[in-house]
Amino acid sequence: MSKQTSLFSNIKSDLPSGLVVFLIAVPLCLGIALASGAPLFSGMISGIIGGLVIGSLSGSQLSVSGPAAGLTAVVLTAITKLGAFDVFLLAVFIGGAIQLLLGIIKAGTVANYFPSNVIKGMLTAIGLIIILKQIPHAFGYDKDSEGDFTFIQVNGDNSFTALLSGINHIHLGATLITIISVLIILYWGKIPKLNLVPAPLVAVITGVVLNALFVSSGSSLALAQSHLVSLPMASSFQEFIGQFTTPNFGAFANKEVWIVALTIAIVASVETLLNVEATDKLDPLKRHTSPNRELRAQGIGNMISGLIGGLPITSVIVRSSANINAGARTRLSSITHGFLLLGCAALIPGILNKIPLATLAAVLLVTGYKLCKISIFKEMFSKGKYQWVPFVVTVVAIVFTDLLIGIALGMAVSVIAILRGNIKSPYYFRKEKYHAGDTIRLELAQEVSFLNKASILLTLDHMPENSAVIIDAGKTAYIDHDVLEIIREFKEVKAPQKNITLTLTGFKEVYKVTNTLTDDEDGHHTAPKGHVQTISSGNHEQLLKELQLN
Repeated sequence: MSKQTSLFSNIKSDLPSGLVVFLIAVPLCLGIALASGAPLFSGMISGIIGGLVIGSLSGSQLSVSGPAAGLTAVVLTAITKLGAFDVFLLAVFIGGAIQLLLGIIKAGTVANYFPSNVIKGMLTAIGLIIILKQIPHAFGYDKDSEGDFTFIQVNGDNSFTALLSGINHIHLGATLITIISVLIILYWGKIPKLNLVPAPLVAVITGVVLNALFVSSGSSLALAQSHLVSLPMASSFQEFIGQFTTPNFGAFANKEVWIVALTIAIVASVETLLNVEATDKLDPLKRHTSPNRELRAQGIGNMISGLIGGLPITSVIVRSSANINAGARTRLSSITHGFLLLGCAALIPGILNKIPLATLAAVLLVTGYKLCKISIFKEMFSKGKYQWVPFVVTVVAIVFTDLLIGIALGMAVSVIAILRGNIKSPYYFRKEKYHAGDTIRLELAQEVSFLNKASILLTLDHMPENSAVIIDAGKTAYIDHDVLEIIREFKEVKAPQKNITLTLTGFKEVYKVTNTLTDDEDGHHTAPKGHVQTISSGNHEQLLKELQLN
């Protein structure tokens, strides 16, 4: 299959996938609006725009946009500070304009600086959070907000207390529907011919039918409306139109509006770029999304959302990963989910209100598991500590704080790991055995910065007496001034004191370090036959170890 998939090239998989994402998006849109202290319908508006507008303009084939759980705290604080929802909408509009400008000036390239271990940590953490948040719903405990994906919830609980509450308030009907739904999702696709219908859709229909049977039979397993999707219902077209709100442009000069707008633009942009990159990694066809085009699409989407009463929009990984798991291949899936949100919000909200939250929990539990499988941890641990430490820090920080704090901590640890790696590897060394004694060749790395100062100083200080040392700068593009001073001091003072024969080669004239051999004269000494020459990454502990072995 070509990676350049057209919009209508995979209708058979994209339309059902859009339906599955729509079913998941409904409670998330409503829950995020509730957690944000905004009108419930504002969450539906942003979901509709995320599907129809951003889905059409975005370059990402599989990313789904809508109201983001990561922005709930920002929105809640902003509405409170600004004092009115229509004033907040102006901030959303301005924030979208800032995002559009960022895309125009190509600021989206910042996404290229996020390391893969942090991105994988984010995906794994999201998977764990989904599981933690959906287990209570799976048991029929639906008291917390469906849109609250942070560790500390708006109702004062946290992920673990909500989990314990779910176990202590088990509803047998919801639990049974969850188990059956999970089994359908896992095994439906393995049944020949029947697998043409997406398993999540079958699970949703089954959940609705099961609860209808429980209700009609008067069983205690029947679920009350509090355990079902709850979509606002307008009694007339005028009432439906009345749910849309326009921004208060009279507050344009309010500096607090601009501060909120800038905050929304920055947070939403970072979250979008991270989620789009993560979605690209999950894409079976491994397509790449232009970050600048994505920022422009998100900016236009947020401007429209602010104009008609919606919440800030970002690319959202929960719906995006569910979209991929449902078999989507093009943007048609996201656009379809937007059309369905619009149609059902306007025409048939009563039908959606029959869907058990336990069924949606089952869909999300399987999605969460696919994001945080044990194999992912094994893969990261096999790559060494400079990969798995930032990965683990990112996972733990996101689970116990929120997405942006976790990403920031993961990035910080990743940068520290890179710096430590540079400090420990300022050179490569060869230990060559001759009949006359030991010759130790230090081949300086391409870049030798002040961060390498301590390692090189310790290495030269531990050179054995009466040895021969060659310092080769032939492959080096840059050497820090402090490092050059250390080499000069070793040449003029320390080497003569320890009777070390020092040879310098490859140093550029600008370094003002006189070469004792030219490149032609050096010839890169090799050990005589029968002797093993070892080449190691540069750190003084490893050099000492090899010196002691001989």
